[in-house]
Amino acid sequence: MLNNLVGWAQAPGAGTRVHDPVLIKQDNTYYLFATGNGVAVWTSHNRRTWTAAPPVFTTPPAWAGAAVPGFKEYIWAPNISFADGQYSLFYSISTFGKNRSVIGLATNKTLDAKSPEFKWLDHGPVVASIPGRDNWNAIDPNLVRDEAGLPWLVFGSFGGGIKVVQLRPDLTAPLEPQQWHTLASRPDNGAIEAPFVYWHGGYYYLFVSFDYCCQGPESTYKIMVGRAPALTGPYLDTTGKPMAEGGGTPVLAGDANWYGMVHNAVARFDGTDYLIFHAYDAHDQGQSKLRLEPLVWSAEGWPQLAPATAGR
Repeated sequence: MLNNLVGWAQAPGAGTRVHDPVLIKQDNTYYLFATGNGVAVWTSHNRRTWTAAPPVFTTPPAWAGAAVPGFKEYIWAPNISFADGQYSLFYSISTFGKNRSVIGLATNKTLDAKSPEFKWLDHGPVVASIPGRDNWNAIDPNLVRDEAGLPWLVFGSFGGGIKVVQLRPDLTAPLEPQQWHTLASRPDNGAIEAPFVYWHGGYYYLFVSFDYCCQGPESTYKIMVGRAPALTGPYLDTTGKPMAEGGGTPVLAGDANWYGMVHNAVARFDGTDYLIFHAYDAHDQGQSKLRLEPLVWSAEGWPQLAPATAGR
């Protein structure tokens, strides 16, 4: 099931330097959000050529510096979704290697910056992790709606792993009384992060990233997956091992051309599912590049790259 991407220099979006990308479409325009100062934004009409747009925040959220000491305006891992006439953008305020982190929420009625209704409204912190209290990190948010349309926030990394909690209908805080669930973890505080849940064929599929990013040729980042009939799990891999006990089936891993491929999202456009992720280009000093590739499903219902894509 593992796909190694060989010779992808001409893949869609090649050359666009992003980290932790997520993609959504409004009217005839695609909007790409990614880690960056104020949350980086790009637009495209064809998913191949991208134009940089102004960031979500021109100045950091007023609360962020006090909430996370050492924060330097670089906002991590945004997640974008649309429901009930509103775009919701969750984002991570953190510093590298520490678990004092906060997930915030900003909303907008439109993504079209030319619209008179365009205005990002920040709602402040939603979930936080505190050193000494929590053995997980409140980063990498992913808003998921269950079959009843109720909102849940999936997030987390390292330590206690990937968590999920149901949110209030307005998305601004966990629903009371709070009920937290662990979806995935690794033994001995192993590296796991970047959760993304996608519904397909009667299952929730949990994608995560294992191992380490940002280390050039030593990067070991890879995408893993498991599935469950219920949003709260248990998520099992193809061998039946629970992801909460270290399980996970490989989807993508690095090779001589790409040091690692990770932090994916999944979106459906024009009847086709796409895997959206970044990869470290071995032929360009390990620069993090956008990858956007068709995703298909095996006869057993597991995600994999389309054969024509994987072979090019």
